[in-house]
Amino acid sequence: MADDSKSDSATEIGSYVAVGDSFTEGVGDPGPDGAFVGWADRFAVLLADRRPEGDFQYTNLAVRGKLLDQIVADQVPRALELAPDLVSFCAGGNDILRPGTDPDEVAERFERAVAELAAVAGTVMVTTGFDTRGVPLLKHLRGKIATYNGHVRAIADRYGCPVLDLWSLRSVQDRRAWDTDRLHLSPEGHTRVALRAGQVLGLDVPADPEQPWPPLPPRGTLEVRRDDVHWAREYLVPWIGRRLRGESSGDHVTAKGALSPQDIRTRIGAVA
Repeated sequence: MADDSKSDSATEIGSYVAVGDSFTEGVGDPGPDGAFVGWADRFAVLLADRRPEGDFQYTNLAVRGKLLDQIVADQVPRALELAPDLVSFCAGGNDILRPGTDPDEVAERFERAVAELAAVAGTVMVTTGFDTRGVPLLKHLRGKIATYNGHVRAIADRYGCPVLDLWSLRSVQDRRAWDTDRLHLSPEGHTRVALRAGQVLGLDVPADPEQPWPPLPPRGTLEVRRDDVHWAREYLVPWIGRRLRGESSGDHVTAKGALSPQDIRTRIGAVA
């Protein structure tokens, strides 16, 4: 049975601010103009659909490549100014990917930001990291990510935050849920996360995020190896190069800012 109290509270959300990095910016989910859409924009449409036309404000502050402290310095103050009914806060993932970082220490900084946001926003939704067992570049970090996820869930308990649990979202273990770079979600992957976010807040979502994928034809060893070589050349080597040079993919990127749900619907429809 549906939780009517959650459904009612979702109806009362008239403003939403998305805070985070490439995941929340929507990298991997390009619109017709090449600019990214992503799960947060798609989720904003689900929320806006529960409100009278024009009675919903949405702002996406996320920028790819940003570390937790950068997000806290650049995005959190703006979210505090807007004081929305809902904030989604996904941060710390890029820190966890860096060699030598301590997930316990990152979580302490994450909690301080959650405390600030929770004091102003109606609801702060936090997200866990994905289970990376199927991601060649990241599978060795699975234990570190799991430790950080445990902290995120504990913080959510302390501040009464709903949790968008990406670790348990089984459908994104399929390779079709991921972009060709294997680091960011595909449009379908972002869609499934948006649906799960809606479920977390008790919305009656239009599809099941765990809906099974159609069967795939078997892949031969040579095909898999060829894909791996192409991926390493096109994505892994440049990614490592940026790390060595101290560069970020978001160094010259500006946040999307305020967006109209109707414009988002139009952009999604153009590539559907």
